[in-house]
Amino acid sequence: MAEIKNYTLNFGPQHPAAHGVLRLVLELDGEVIQRADPHIGLLHRATEKLAETRTYIQTLPYMDRLDYVSMMCNEHAYCLAIEKLLGLEVPVRAKYIRVMFSEITRLLNHLLWLGAHGLDCGAMNMLIYCFREREDLFDMYEAVSGARMHAAYFRPGGVYRDLPDSMPQYQASKVKNQRAIDRLNEDRQGSLLDFIEAFTKRFPKYVDEYETLLTENRIWKQRTVGIGVVSPERALNLGFTGPMLRGSGVAWDLRKKQPYEVYDKMDFDIPLGKTGDSYDRYLVRVQELREANKIIQQCVAWLRANPGPVITDNHKVAPPDRESMKANMEELIHHFKLFSEGMRVPEGESYAAVEHPKGEFGIYIVSDGANKPYRLKIRAPGFAHLAAMDEMSRGHMIADAVAVIGTMDIVFGEIDR
Repeated sequence: MAEIKNYTLNFGPQHPAAHGVLRLVLELDGEVIQRADPHIGLLHRATEKLAETRTYIQTLPYMDRLDYVSMMCNEHAYCLAIEKLLGLEVPVRAKYIRVMFSEITRLLNHLLWLGAHGLDCGAMNMLIYCFREREDLFDMYEAVSGARMHAAYFRPGGVYRDLPDSMPQYQASKVKNQRAIDRLNEDRQGSLLDFIEAFTKRFPKYVDEYETLLTENRIWKQRTVGIGVVSPERALNLGFTGPMLRGSGVAWDLRKKQPYEVYDKMDFDIPLGKTGDSYDRYLVRVQELREANKIIQQCVAWLRANPGPVITDNHKVAPPDRESMKANMEELIHHFKLFSEGMRVPEGESYAAVEHPKGEFGIYIVSDGANKPYRLKIRAPGFAHLAAMDEMSRGHMIADAVAVIGTMDIVFGEIDR
């Protein structure tokens, strides 16, 4: 009798659940996965090499395009690494703004993950619900930076500018009547802080809606309970961070264990899983939506009461304001030199990491004293998670491979950088 051989199947890169240009070669025995081999290299954009040929400021917008769902969190790590080399002190108001927008970014990331993961597993409506809230969050991005996604808002020494006192308004058209427009503009009458505060008051009810749809849904539980189980010890050995590690019950969060900016002044909890399966990681991320919302509310309250500068007054790092440039020739020269040559960073090396929505996102910079990095290395959380794809999916069915990819929250911009 002839021996029956396993056969291989290409999963992606065109597969709708491959989350970017992932090519997954699955070795199958019937519909059971024997081996999963992730292939990367189809997106590679050489971000680390490009950084060697551009000034520190010119490299900053590349950070947005790494994990293009967690834009400002990428910028945050990059700015912290430069500030560590410069020994630069950041104004307290800028720190609160950074923390607030990092948590707004966490909401953006987790909402896309929840919508896409739901869609991958057959919960079609989740994407519509999650994108409803993402629109408001993108409006917050746009209000401070002018861009809905790639903000380039964080800068070495602080942030690009202070929070605006007004929000853009919807305009009436032939399609919409005035009553509908007034309803859309209801929370846009005040400042950006007013808009953010109104959103944080509504948001817990939205999370309740997501949980009503999924948490006790028997189909959702059949697709996620017991799928991709990783023990706490194995999660640590595989280099897991963020919700992937906390889903296995390990209480590791850089915001608590190695606090940066003003996280040590924030009141929030670290959600943990018990069994380390896809369902636990879902519960952890949903609870993180609630905790991030709490942090944003605390930042809004502090920012209302404490005006002040939002970027360093060191004009070799940050441009002078327009008024001082008009009055002082030296300030004007600083402005031109900063934007033509960039800033010079002292010789040395630094590593800075943030608790990115996907895990530990780190930037390692080596400086030779020039106006551009000698070497830049990115520690992307998703890279370590994808490496565990084979181990997490062995013995599961083809359909479970989709749930395993979804639970990792993969965005290929940071993996295949």
